[in-house]
Amino acid sequence: MDHKARQERLQKTLSSHRLDALLVTHLPNVRYLCGFTGSAGVLVVSGARSVFFTDGRYTEQARSEVRARIVIGREGPIAAAAEWFSMHLNVSRKSRSALHVKIGIEGEHVTVAARSRLASLLPSGMRLQEVPVLVEQCRMVKDEEEIKRIRSAVLLGASLFDCALEKIRPGVPETDVAAEMEYTARTRGAQAMSFETIIASGARSALPHGRASRSVVPRRGFVVCDFGVILNDYCSDMTRTVYVGRPSSKERGAYQAVKEAQQAAVNAVRPGIAVSEVDRAARNLLRNKRLGKYFTHSTGHGVGLEIHEPPRVAAGQADILRPGMVITIEPGIYIPGRWGIRIEDMVVVTDRGCEVLTPTSKELIEI
Repeated sequence: MDHKARQERLQKTLSSHRLDALLVTHLPNVRYLCGFTGSAGVLVVSGARSVFFTDGRYTEQARSEVRARIVIGREGPIAAAAEWFSMHLNVSRKSRSALHVKIGIEGEHVTVAARSRLASLLPSGMRLQEVPVLVEQCRMVKDEEEIKRIRSAVLLGASLFDCALEKIRPGVPETDVAAEMEYTARTRGAQAMSFETIIASGARSALPHGRASRSVVPRRGFVVCDFGVILNDYCSDMTRTVYVGRPSSKERGAYQAVKEAQQAAVNAVRPGIAVSEVDRAARNLLRNKRLGKYFTHSTGHGVGLEIHEPPRVAAGQADILRPGMVITIEPGIYIPGRWGIRIEDMVVVTDRGCEVLTPTSKELIEI
């Protein structure tokens, strides 16, 4: 990973936001910019340099991971960063008052308590300014190494579907299915699951985020399986819905509608269009099938170091797709008290359209 180039790209954006420095506190953003994978650290990016702050627990780890100057603070990263601001931003502006110094903070991620503490440690006149999601904007477009890692995570995640198919049987608790998948993921090299595994069977399949419970798989009905892994720091995400027993013609028709809606959205993905157009493609098809009111969430989201990243693929969103973006396509329908269906792939935007990364068939599997 070229962390120096990432820092330089961010440095070039500071002047357009009239910032003297940006304090990066969101750990996935810190990892993206300098490589640190620990749980306590902040990065300061100014116009000329980048400085990483952590505490004594991470001295050796920081030296092996971080591509920036390293400062080990005695009172924690925030206090160390505040001391650096006081010493270096004032020194570098001998002819200017501290009133002119603006420090950007990640408003989406900084707590009220952390902001108050930081403000109390700064010289009088230094101003904190919330900024847009500058680092997340950079992270939306993946480089070749990131896409390579995501591909590996997708393939490992997809291999777990076979475990689910072997375990899903009437009377088996949903948690047993999830446990088998998660154990297998670990034995195959995953760092962790991307999120808490969703195994939602029978009436519970109508819960979009129906995490695996002690409920048992019924003798007949849909089972939604939504899962992913973290491998080499990058996440995967996929959903397949299977049927235990024999589905009715109505259930088959509903599954086919979701499958067609998912494909319509995949077909809509190409550079230069707004993400809202991708959402519209899936939603229009389900409306035409008179199922639109049961599609209750967005069509997808970005995936990378985090399982949910920009862009959000939803109505009203203005982000424009660019080559290198990695998003999910996951329409679904949910009929309360009865059943639900969702199909999800990860795709990478290419110069001419997109490539579906998820290798698993989307034909309805009956168990």
